[in-house]
Amino acid sequence: MDNSNRFFLAGIFLVVLYWIIRLYEPFLVTFTISALLTIATYSINVKLLKLTRNNAAAAFLSTVLLSLLFFAPIIYIITSIGSIVETFNAATINQVVTYLSDINIKLPNSLAFLKPNIDEFLAGFDLKNLASQTLSYTAYIGKNSATFLKDMFLIVVFFFFTNLYGPALVRYAKNVTPMNDTELDLVYGEVSNVMSVLFYSILVTAIFEGALFAIIGIYFGYDGLLLGILYGFASLIPVVGGALMWIPLCTYELANGNIYEATIIALYSIIVISIVADTFIKPLIIKYINQLSRVPTQINEMLIFLAILAGLSTFGFWGMILGPAITALFISILKLYEILKSKNFV
Repeated sequence: MDNSNRFFLAGIFLVVLYWIIRLYEPFLVTFTISALLTIATYSINVKLLKLTRNNAAAAFLSTVLLSLLFFAPIIYIITSIGSIVETFNAATINQVVTYLSDINIKLPNSLAFLKPNIDEFLAGFDLKNLASQTLSYTAYIGKNSATFLKDMFLIVVFFFFTNLYGPALVRYAKNVTPMNDTELDLVYGEVSNVMSVLFYSILVTAIFEGALFAIIGIYFGYDGLLLGILYGFASLIPVVGGALMWIPLCTYELANGNIYEATIIALYSIIVISIVADTFIKPLIIKYINQLSRVPTQINEMLIFLAILAGLSTFGFWGMILGPAITALFISILKLYEILKSKNFV
């Protein structure tokens, strides 16, 4: 093929690629997430394939397993919060705010500048205004929940098909990509290892810490399953983590005069979950999962933490998957460039 034919084919390809992107643009993010989840759970699909000896059955079982472990809790949260909002007594919020207003809040010197803002908020609290705002927030949450459920449904569908046709797509990509299999395996292996370690670490630690918080919730008569799921997702948020759950719960107990209950919940959350589980057990879980991977990932844990934080800030909830994947892909490309440069290919 001479150069004129190459340029013509490249031009046609770029034009068609532009329109393909325009055509499937609404589905690009959901398809990318499903592909990354497929990469992360590849080892499970391989084991199911050996068990069933049927590619479609293995893909179906992988999809069901992902739905039960990852998406079923989210649906339970949405439905549970919806029922709570319908029966929620706004006077409860007023009771909590009144309790906080009567407390002489003493902040550290470094945070003293926040004191006027807190006092102004508590003094200007309006229950009627809160009720109207709650209705608008409920409508907003309902609208976004519908969008979120739609995205989840598409991710599940795409996840099934990427598991079903994934090996064939990988083989085709290797055939059309102008790199040898070793170089492609480097890029794929780096992303796959990071995604696997990240996925299983998130899943195991969220279930573990959520189960611990569910125990204390059940002990004091709350919906332990709901609190556990909420705490599991809250634990994924860097810096604040589970404090988003136990601080409001303790405040509610204090507002109702339950000092003993609030103290036990706070001590349990800080000592058992934050210190023992999060500080000592969680790193052991991540280290163990990393050792189980085919090739333990060499990306620093702090870099993964920053990637999750940046992903959440940029892409929202799904950023905890996209952030580390983009970072891992970038690092693997740098490693590939270093290898090619050493061979004088670039």
